[in-house]
Amino acid sequence: MAPPVAAPADGDSPAEDHHALHGAVVPTFFRYLGLSLVGLIAMTTASLVDGVFIGNYVGVAALAAVNLIIPITTLLFGVAMMLSIGGAVRGGKYLGEGDTSAASAIFSKTLLFVSMYGVGAILVGLVLEETLFAALGAGEALFPLMSEYYRIILPFLFPQLLVVALYFFVRLDGFPNLVATALTIGSLVNIALDYVFIGVFGWGLAGAALATGLSQTLPLLWLLRYFGKPGRRLRFSVRQRQWREVLLAAYNGISEFINEVSAGLIALMLNWMLIQRAGVNGVAAITVVNYVMMLGFMVFFAIADTIQVMVSQNFGARNADRIRAFLRTAAGTIAALGVTFVAVLLTASEPLILLFVEDRDSADMVAMATEFVAWVWPLFLFAGANMLISGYLTAIHRPFQSGVVALCRSLILPAAFLAIGFWLLSGYGFVVALPVAEGATCVLALVLFLQHLPRKAVSSGALSPSQELVEHAEMAETSGTHRELP
Repeated sequence: MAPPVAAPADGDSPAEDHHALHGAVVPTFFRYLGLSLVGLIAMTTASLVDGVFIGNYVGVAALAAVNLIIPITTLLFGVAMMLSIGGAVRGGKYLGEGDTSAASAIFSKTLLFVSMYGVGAILVGLVLEETLFAALGAGEALFPLMSEYYRIILPFLFPQLLVVALYFFVRLDGFPNLVATALTIGSLVNIALDYVFIGVFGWGLAGAALATGLSQTLPLLWLLRYFGKPGRRLRFSVRQRQWREVLLAAYNGISEFINEVSAGLIALMLNWMLIQRAGVNGVAAITVVNYVMMLGFMVFFAIADTIQVMVSQNFGARNADRIRAFLRTAAGTIAALGVTFVAVLLTASEPLILLFVEDRDSADMVAMATEFVAWVWPLFLFAGANMLISGYLTAIHRPFQSGVVALCRSLILPAAFLAIGFWLLSGYGFVVALPVAEGATCVLALVLFLQHLPRKAVSSGALSPSQELVEHAEMAETSGTHRELP
């Protein structure tokens, strides 16, 4: 069991009363969830406000242009999420075992790897700009609008990728207040700059990109305060060995990579189908629906993310009862929220859509978006459970099973059902493929969960055979299995 740590300043306390290993289950879960939601909802709100300003001040074509770029950014973020979540889950297990040196080593290697990856990916993305636009199915008429946004936002992805990595590790070490404050600051600045750059100065998509980029740099600066916290357990060092561990961690986070990249691929597929059936208005309509549903999915993600923090440490400590208690709390929360989100969508879809566009200018698009909501609302009945189970499987070091759930819900089944629906159905009814795929995945996810219940998972051990082989090789090489003192 990890020893208690000193309580740091500024309201963040990883002390025993709120610790994943020691604190009362329900208060600990909701404290971490609440602070996670503050930050994630702040980010979601900023994205929603982006959509409001772009849709109302720049136009429907601009919304479509931004949506067409999504597959590129999701691919870049997918790799960073895979590295960060996989590394944090591995670090959580080490902290549960009381091995802060090993946890610090994976923390350092993850940050360094994400930094190198970010620089390389951004350079390649800028060089291949038009090639990527063409591959996304965009017509050349949209290239100028896409470039206006893309050339500004892409370099700013570097601080955003570092924020992703720090987000997971700082929360893991018991400083959720610091993370929530950083993300909230970024969100509020983004909203203010959107108003100034788009609403006042009339800079259009360039203003939207600049507002987002500048506002995402501030959370990084705020999170750097973590390195001065006296109570932190994770220490950073540039000098590291055994970089294979980063690849093992990445494998454990592969479900998050699948989710991010698959979302981009499905967005690409949907955009192509909608352009064939409805032109740019169809792409704009699905973009607005994504904005409307974004908040709900972000809440589900926050719950799954919180479970990873709770479960990974208790998995390392071999505490099956606490794992089960955290899962019960999370499942009940997801069920209640799912019903709430469905009720809101079914009763207020049109007013929500009209937040992003003016009806008199885009009546056809609004009608189309309202029809989309009528087809896709059942997503909220299954998505939360799928995210929770996938996050749980990642936390207990079952990356293959977690990856299967992620691949089925975010790529294989949606792509298959969309293709079938596009072929069989006229109009826009093919979008019903999305909730059908989510429901089918839920059945599979429940089966996998029953095969890896907490007590079974704890008794069967943490590492896969390939991980054990590498661990033994490292032990022979370093006399201490990646125990590199930072």
